Amino acid sequence: MTFAKLMAGTAALTLCAGIASAQTTVRVAYENNPGEPADLVMNRWAELVDEASDGEVQLELYPSSQLGSKQDVIEQAMAGVNVITIADVGFLTDYEPDLGILFGPYLAEDPESLFGIYQSDWFQEKNESLQEQGIHIVIDNYLYGTRQLLTTEPVRTPEDMEGLKIRTPNNEMQIKAIEAMGGTATPMPLGEVYPALTQGVIEGVENPLPVLYGQKLHEQAKYLTMIDYLVNTSLWLGGQAYFDTLEPETVEMLHETGRQAGLYSQELAQESNDQILADMEEAGVEIIRPDLEPFREAAQSVYDEFPEWSDGLYERIQGLLEEQGS
Repeated sequence: MTFAKLMAGTAALTLCAGIASAQTTVRVAYENNPGEPADLVMNRWAELVDEASDGEVQLELYPSSQLGSKQDVIEQAMAGVNVITIADVGFLTDYEPDLGILFGPYLAEDPESLFGIYQSDWFQEKNESLQEQGIHIVIDNYLYGTRQLLTTEPVRTPEDMEGLKIRTPNNEMQIKAIEAMGGTATPMPLGEVYPALTQGVIEGVENPLPVLYGQKLHEQAKYLTMIDYLVNTSLWLGGQAYFDTLEPETVEMLHETGRQAGLYSQELAQESNDQILADMEEAGVEIIRPDLEPFREAAQSVYDEFPEWSDGLYERIQGLLEEQGS
């Protein structure tokens, strides 16, 4: 090989290495299984990012808790790892206690009004505070779904929940809400729920229909109560330390494509429920549509159990919700 060819080959390798090093890879971790709406939305987001960046930014998807529990991944993000995960506002109350109210039971009847709050000056102040504490919100318009109740015994009234161990995520608001309605809240990672139902460790689980069905939990619990207790909007977030290493244009692109992915999540949530109900019924699940008023009345007491909230917070949020509906 001549010296000229050797140098040309070396230059080509150097150029390829430069291109490879210029690429940005972001890991996206979530508990949901492949094929569930969350997974479909993340695949759509990955496509949008690839297209918007001409392949220079890639999302690597890790479904089914491959990188650990939600709390594990949040801790990785806070440590500066290149990872994004889904988190409900209830998981952010250690940083901004007032945000917990957005996960309150029967707070709003529709997701649109809740999404309006995420665009308010009130939320923007909270967002800035989160960034100062190391948390970077990427997607704030993601609709996870309306949370229902799947149990091994029929539940038609709050009294029927007494004595039932109900799996919840490990956040204080949902724990208090389930307990206010009569259940015994049992926090655990989503990936542990199926065996826990099988072994009788728990008698129920609350989650949106696509998650209940996608996790095949209806194979172990045959009573679905349409409790409608929580319109579950979610956030996708990473660590501010990592986002500070990215070019501003990359951050802006992730936000814009993330917003498009969030809109797709809202479409999916509306489309999937009817089919899932039909499929679950065919699989032998009894669909119970109870009078919601007793559940709503029982859950209302939760809003008096957070002394760390700002004075008048509930009234302020109700006012913002009314503005969205006007």
